[in-house]
Formats: sequence, C-alpha cells, structure tokens
Amino acid sequence: MLRNVRFALCAACALCLSLILVGCASSEDPAPQLKSPTISSPAIEKDGTLSVGVDTSKSPLAGIGNDGRIIGINVDIAAALADELGLKLEIVDVGSATATALDEGEADIVMGIDSSDSTTELWLSQEYLPTGVALFALSSSDAEVPTDATGLKIAAQVSSKSAWAVGNEFGEEALESASDLSSAFSDLKDGTVDFVASDAVIGMYAANRQGLDVKVVALMGAPSGYCIALDNQNLELQAAIAEAIKALENQGIIDIIEDKWLGKELDLSGIEQTKGAPEEPADSATSEGSNVATNTSATNTAAA
Repeated sequence: MLRNVRFALCAACALCLSLILVGCASSEDPAPQLKSPTISSPAIEKDGTLSVGVDTSKSPLAGIGNDGRIIGINVDIAAALADELGLKLEIVDVGSATATALDEGEADIVMGIDSSDSTTELWLSQEYLPTGVALFALSSSDAEVPTDATGLKIAAQVSSKSAWAVGNEFGEEALESASDLSSAFSDLKDGTVDFVASDAVIGMYAANRQGLDVKVVALMGAPSGYCIALDNQNLELQAAIAEAIKALENQGIIDIIEDKWLGKELDLSGIEQTKGAPEEPADSATSEGSNVATNTSATNTAAA
C-alpha cells in the first residue's frame, strides 16, 4: 500500500514538473518570423510591403466583406504571394483602372486580369486560376455535352456574356433568363432547366454558396485564366512574381484557396467544348455584372 502511495506521489510530481517545463517552453517560443524579403525598391514602391490592386466589383475574386474589409480569392492568393516574397501585404481597390494604378504607383501589381484581354499592354503572369463560359449540371446527373437545342433549357443571367453565348449557339428558345445566378442555380436544383451557363469561377462559387454539388459539363468557348498584371519594364518584379506563383502552385496553396471559396479545385483541363464554341475566348472587355456577393448582402460582381 505504501509503495503504491509513493508511486502515485512520484507520478504526480513528474506530471507537475512536465507541465511547468511545457509552460516555460511555450512562453519562450519565438513568434513566427517573416521570410527575408526577396525584393525591394525600386522594384516595389515601399520596402517591406507588396501593394496589390484588386477590383472589388469582381466577386468572388475580390469584394467587400460584412466587416468592411476587402476579401476574396485574389486577396488570399495575394497574402500567400507576399509571404512567399517575405513582404507584408497591402490591398488596394483600384477598380478597373489597372494601368492607371500601376503607372501612378498606387499598386505594385494588379490581380484578376483575364488572359483573354487583348487590350492590355501590360506584362501578364502565367494564369493562376482558370476560367471560361461553362455549362454547369448537378454532379449527380448524367448530363452530357449538348449537341442541339431540341427541348434544351439553359439558365443564364440576363444580359450576360454567358446568356449571349447560349442564344448565339442554341437559339433564344433554349435560353432561360434569370435575374441572378442564385435564381439560375435554384432552377437547376428544381430540375426546371438542364444547365446553368456562367463564368466558371463565379458559377462554381454561386453553386457552392447554395450548397449545390455541381460539375462543369462543357465549355462554350476556349478557356482562359486570371493573371497578375504589372509594368512591362519591371523585369525584376516580373521574375519574382513568376517564381512565387510557381512556388504556390507546387505547394498546393492555390488549390487550398480554390477549395475554400469554390468548394473544390477548379480544373478545366480536358473539359470538352460545345460544337459551336468559338476557337478563341471572348475578350474580357465584354464582361458584364452578376449578382453574387462575397458576403450575405447582394453586390454587383464580375461577368457571368
């Protein structure tokens, strides 16, 4: 009995000592440190900080959250880029004035530029997020690439480039105009339409917000992607950004961010195009608004 008591006392003392040691070690653990900066002025405006321009009208790439902060896919990727470069992050809403923001030093880089934009004279990075006009169906369905308009019903946001693509290829009789993408995906869920036509990124985000498991059945045109734009004379920053994007892709960080916002990784490689799809992606200058928000209130966003 005495032996058991001594053993219990020793065990208790050892436990207390281990807790004390753990507490001491925790209090002495250094805070996480930034990586050493890999780039500085004049390649960036402010030493130690990467200033990133976004367009908050293009949700879910960027938008205003419930607390007033700028949030979105591009913001999360920008944070990862800044960390990879050993820099702090500054997010700036530059709207659609990409060239002006870069020329005036308002931002070092601007995110969310469609690679199909033939009007820009800026340097564009490799695509970090794919996009294109997509036909969505429920993942549980056996939907296949539509080949004719017989009995076909495709919902798309009214006056969007997706609606134009549907009418152009399958005729106005196949188009079911919806006031917003939420309504379009509700129709898909209810079975009143066969597909939803939308920008791939925005459509995936809208469906995920409604808890719908959807798949991209086909593309109504050649896919494009979102890139980072910066001054075409800034060779040092171009090289740094290109290397950082590759690092984030290799580490799977961009996939994680896509999964957070879209519910799954968006992979358009190997997706079949509809028969009447144009060979080149539509110029992003034809983009329209869509009612999908990064928070619970409705805001205007990017093209659907």
